Amino acid sequence: MNTLTSHNPFRDFEALASRLFHQNPPARNHDSRPWVPQVDITEDPAAYTITSDLPEVAKDAIKITVEEGILTVRGDRKWEKKSDSTKVHLVERSYGSFTRSFRVPEDAAGEKVAATFKDGVLTVVLPKREETRPRQVEVQIL
Repeated sequence: MNTLTSHNPFRDFEALASRLFHQNPPARNHDSRPWVPQVDITEDPAAYTITSDLPEVAKDAIKITVEEGILTVRGDRKWEKKSDSTKVHLVERSYGSFTRSFRVPEDAAGEKVAATFKDGVLTVVLPKREETRPRQVEVQIL
C-alpha cells in the first residue's frame, strides 16, 4: 500500500533552531489561554537576533535577563476595561504575563546582550564571541 507523506522544507531548520534555542513551555494568562509572543530568530556572522512583536506592552513592563546560559524575556500586557457601562462581547486577544526563554548558543557572548524596543517591536541582539567569528586571511603567493 502506498502512503502519502508531506514534505516540510523547514524541518532541518526547525530541528537546528530547537537545538540552538531550547524554549520553555508557554505561560498561561488569567483566561488559561497562553499568550506566547511569536519570535523570529536570525543569525549573521556577527550575532544572533531575536525579534518579537509586543503590541500594547509598555517598555518598562519588559525584563530581559541572561542567567546560566538562558536568555529570558518576561513581560506583561494589561487588559483595561473601558468603563463599567462598556459591555464586553468577545475577547480573543491574550493578556497577562508572558515568559519566553532561549538557550544561549555556545558561540554567543551572553554578557554582551543588547535590546531595543521601538513601535511595539522588541529586538534582542546576542553578539558572537570574537574568537568564534569567521575570519578571512589573505595569503601572499611567493
